[in-house]
Amino acid sequence: MNNAPWSRLRLRRTEHLRDMLAETSFGSANLIQPVFVVDGMTGSEPVPGLGETARHGPSDALRAIARDVAAGVRHYMLFSVPSEKGTHGLSFRHLGRAVSAIKKEFGDAVHLWVDICLCSSTSHGHCAILDEAGGIDLDATLDALGQAAAEAADAGADGVAPSDMMDGRVAHIRGALDAAGHRHVPIMSYSTKFASQFYGPFRGAADSAPQHGNRRHYQIDVRSRLDAIGSSIRCAEEGADLLMVKPAMTSIDLIAPIVEATGVPTGAFQVSGEYAGLLALAEKGFADFDAALLETLYVLRRAGAAFIVTYGARKARALGLP
Repeated sequence: MNNAPWSRLRLRRTEHLRDMLAETSFGSANLIQPVFVVDGMTGSEPVPGLGETARHGPSDALRAIARDVAAGVRHYMLFSVPSEKGTHGLSFRHLGRAVSAIKKEFGDAVHLWVDICLCSSTSHGHCAILDEAGGIDLDATLDALGQAAAEAADAGADGVAPSDMMDGRVAHIRGALDAAGHRHVPIMSYSTKFASQFYGPFRGAADSAPQHGNRRHYQIDVRSRLDAIGSSIRCAEEGADLLMVKPAMTSIDLIAPIVEATGVPTGAFQVSGEYAGLLALAEKGFADFDAALLETLYVLRRAGAAFIVTYGARKARALGLP
């Protein structure tokens, strides 16, 4: 489906990408560890419900990543939280600073994906710029997403991952990246993302809870299979190099059909509520957390996930996943 120029070359470009997408193995190279960097914060603070996961100030984030790198973790998904929010004319300097600091410190030792969305930057917490009537201003939103992606790439990001679920965002971001000289930077699209009850701990970590309404008018209804698959097909047609389902376990039936329909490697995001659920089971004595974590990861891989974004990437590595 995705025959756009550069798409295959982008995914063959680095050893990190080749290892992540190898179809005949499964290990820590297939796992991506989220990291939260809060602009202006000093030190770190735990994220309620997510065990060892924390929100880090810029300097503390480098120390945390250094520990993970030493343990063998290579892929990261950066969520950069600004110290100031707005409604229009959003600034993404915080994003560039975080990316630049990480890549300057670790270089090619890490592959840094950057989540591209507006929810942490907007004062209202929605993933879009809103017009005077409270509806989505799509043109302004796409321009802001393109700007954020280009600034992340300018700072050294290895890949960008739009999670906003706006129509046309992948094509717009691809155009912005190419125009800025970043034809080699791949796009991992959150292509099938449901309006879900499993995002709670993340919204606290990213300071991104909507201040009014909800996100059901732009995220996918969990009852809609055709919309879910069609959304990934559209992202592939717009030039996404990688696709993703989110949440992972409640989307597991869609991974193989999406791959079949698009021919694009498709991963899954084991979201904060899913991970917190495993921890809660273990705390109540109903499950062995280590075994449960590995079980879910192997099941997602069995279902066809080329890669998995999980808060347990560092834990899985510590448990001996090669």
